[in-house]
Amino acid sequence: MANVKELSDADFEAQVLQSSQPVLVDFWAPWCGPCRMVGPVVEELAAENAEKISVVKINIDDSPNTAAGYGISSIPTLMIFKGGQVVDKFVGLQPKGRLQSAIDAALA
Repeated sequence: MANVKELSDADFEAQVLQSSQPVLVDFWAPWCGPCRMVGPVVEELAAENAEKISVVKINIDDSPNTAAGYGISSIPTLMIFKGGQVVDKFVGLQPKGRLQSAIDAALA
């Protein structure tokens, strides 16, 4: 998980909204089976795109304010932020290729 940072409500704005590069945010919880299944995919994407994007995880149990602020009602929810705005959103398990395509679109 070297390429994936764990964030909290306190550092979300600085690390995501003020980031100069696109950010993939994984909203998850340790008790969520699908979240644990998508975790390795998120880590692979972080490693493969390390120079181009930031990848972060937010545990919704520990940081409920950010999750509530973005209307997260199902997890895993993955969002791509660019320039402080949500440019893509995925709910539930997603194929790696679909997420990579969204990352590529955010980089374009």
